[in-house]
Amino acid sequence: MIPPLLPAAPTTRHATLLRGLLAAYAVAATADLVALLAGSSAGHTAVKPVLLLLLAAHAALSGGPRLLTAALLCGWGGDVLLLVDHDLAFLAGMGSFAVGHFCYLALFARYGRPGRDPRTRNGRAVLGAAYALALVGTVTVLWPDLPAGLRVPVALYSVLLTVMAFRAGLLGPVTGLGGALFLLSDTLIATGIADWPQLPRPDFWVMLTYLTAQFLLATGVLAAATAHRGGDPAYREERI
Repeated sequence: MIPPLLPAAPTTRHATLLRGLLAAYAVAATADLVALLAGSSAGHTAVKPVLLLLLAAHAALSGGPRLLTAALLCGWGGDVLLLVDHDLAFLAGMGSFAVGHFCYLALFARYGRPGRDPRTRNGRAVLGAAYALALVGTVTVLWPDLPAGLRVPVALYSVLLTVMAFRAGLLGPVTGLGGALFLLSDTLIATGIADWPQLPRPDFWVMLTYLTAQFLLATGVLAAATAHRGGDPAYREERI
């Protein structure tokens, strides 16, 4: 049996670049949130297309799985499309996010730790039931207030997003929280489309939860992939 090769240690310059990309993401995210709080649509439009590109670059240069980079780039595509105020752009953006969710699901299946402890299985069953109830309840109450042409796409997307949020817990609490925040962010968007009463500066809360979610998901997947390559017994693969 030949154990998996350990990843090469990053050079100082490479490590500095990775830290710089994360710092740039934090600065850009802060700038975007400040612009939203200030009501500056121009500032938001200028900064939003940069955000997920920085996170995707960090994932790629960290040696992360290609599917993670793809998921983040799908998020970037959705971000850009949602800047256009048109139903077709909204549907295209939702489709881009959906592809990203499929990428995340594949990553969770690859690196997730199956629960062998009965207590863990029971906990996941309870969490799954809670997510299912939240899905049914949210879609049911939103359905009458959604535009007719968006009802079915939003419902189907909600199913996929809820499954992604639930399965994110396979990698641990970091990705689990990321999935939950992603679900919360998109639920806030859906309530806006349904013309429900909103919190002050609703776009701020949407972006705050979304940007945190993508960061947590990327961080959790990178950690799981690194553990997998490094021979963590919980992830180890036998190779002949």
